[in-house]
Amino acid sequence: AFSSGTAALHGACYAAGISDGDEVITSPLTFVASANCVLYQGGIPVFADIRSDTYNLSPKEVEAKITEKTKAIIPVHFAGQPAELDELKALAEAHQLILIEDGAHALGAAYKNKKIGSIGEMTMFSFHPVKPITTGEGGVITTNHRDYYEKLLQFRSHGITRDPNKLPADPGPWYYEMQHLGYNYRLTDIQAALGLSQLRKLESYNDRRKQIAMSYHKALGAMPELILPKLADEVESSWHIYVIRLNLQLLTVGRKEIFQALQAENIGVNVHYIPVHTQPFYRQLGYKRNLCPNAERIYEELITLPLHPGM
Repeated sequence: AFSSGTAALHGACYAAGISDGDEVITSPLTFVASANCVLYQGGIPVFADIRSDTYNLSPKEVEAKITEKTKAIIPVHFAGQPAELDELKALAEAHQLILIEDGAHALGAAYKNKKIGSIGEMTMFSFHPVKPITTGEGGVITTNHRDYYEKLLQFRSHGITRDPNKLPADPGPWYYEMQHLGYNYRLTDIQAALGLSQLRKLESYNDRRKQIAMSYHKALGAMPELILPKLADEVESSWHIYVIRLNLQLLTVGRKEIFQALQAENIGVNVHYIPVHTQPFYRQLGYKRNLCPNAERIYEELITLPLHPGM
């Protein structure tokens, strides 16, 4: 457990050995943390374009971006729908890359009957207040690899260990060593207690999210002006957010006008996400527009409708 999903992603990049000059392929249609975690370790985010139906990373685009400097792939399970993990895992294995899943939206989701969190080498889940469950703020990394687990434990606690198996001597029960440069990324006990109580409600929360999503489907499905979320085969979404696309060719007004009209009715809409590589900071690093044309075009058409189990 970590103090935030971002801290957890940073820990995953550290455990994966990302360092100066290493390239990590990720999605442009995500929150900035999915790429920033690579920069924190001195790595280079490489943005591969998305599929135009699921808005997840396209395996073909990922394959085209792999170089001898590529160290890892960070797919983002957009809106709670799992990315194409079989294809991405095959690419990772073929090129000896590490698969780190950004599952911030996808707690409880499944890919081909396997729960997200049990497939890649490491998976991050976020416990931010808007996520499937919350600790107020927090995150977690799941892994089946003992080596990654041990590195993550030290990384979140200043690089310090008291484990006698990792100490060269035993001066006394007070003794500890800082063996690496780590961070103060621990989750507090109070937050952990809240998270455990929330975890028991996850299944009912996700069931309710699915019901609301199906209500949206039913209410909006006959409107040609809208493109509704489309699930890939053999996946189970956690329905973190419900994202519609505007068919702008059939509309006489733009997204801004529609967005503001919904806000005027007290409907808490949002847009997920501004493509990361178009942010001013990333442009200063040399990233150009038209790098991921699908993501950039689709972003202009997106509106996120409210979706929460308390609705």
